[in-house]
Amino acid sequence: MYDGWHKLSIFEQLGNVGSDFERALRWKAKGQQKLFDNSFARTLEQIDLTLLDQRWAGARRREIARLREEVCAEILYRDNPESAAGLQRYFLAFATAARKDSGL
Repeated sequence: MYDGWHKLSIFEQLGNVGSDFERALRWKAKGQQKLFDNSFARTLEQIDLTLLDQRWAGARRREIARLREEVCAEILYRDNPESAAGLQRYFLAFATAARKDSGL
């Protein structure tokens, strides 16, 4: 499923992570546990794949690892839509950059 993950830019990778993060938040709010579990698992899997990408070393890798911590804290421990807004803006910036980079 993720064979081409390491061919994607950082913008595309984190934009995709953000899409599943948004889905997880939505399914959690709707009480759809199975759909939430699937979206959250995909979110973490994509972050982990991004961490394994050898192009993102040093400070960038530390930022991605910290992002994983924040995503987990947001999804598992915080139950406040306002606190999720910061991460949503973070991911949106990557999705916007990926779209701009692709010429769409």
